Amino acid sequence: MIAGAAPWLTWALLSATFAALTAVCAKVGVDGVDPDLATLFRTIVIGVVLTALLAGTGKFDRVGAIALRTWVFLVLSGLATGASWLCYFRALKVGDAARVAPVDKLSVVLVAVLGATLLGEHLSLRGWTGVALIGAGAVCVALG
Repeated sequence: MIAGAAPWLTWALLSATFAALTAVCAKVGVDGVDPDLATLFRTIVIGVVLTALLAGTGKFDRVGAIALRTWVFLVLSGLATGASWLCYFRALKVGDAARVAPVDKLSVVLVAVLGATLLGEHLSLRGWTGVALIGAGAVCVALG
């Protein structure tokens, strides 16, 4: 963990780092292969790694305690993830990683709006300014 940082911030920065590596590696990896096949291979790798992690830490015993509502939303999240990955790999196949990834991060703007409207979350004026700047930055990169 980063000294003095909130735990969520450390994990979020690690997520951003791995997402950047994902974009660069995927751009190289999708060369010469169908983007849907590339997405399938990526998904298999993730499944194998997570299965090993859960098996190694004994977390499979908790599956029976998951509520139906949670299952429904996890399935919906999985479907959205799959659709996102298929679109992302297709975009990387035909576009520059340096332009595709920032546009993909418009999801940050959409999450802020959906979080506020559907989940009742609140951002400060500074937070909304940051969200607007992220959106403007993505548009600038895409058009630049």
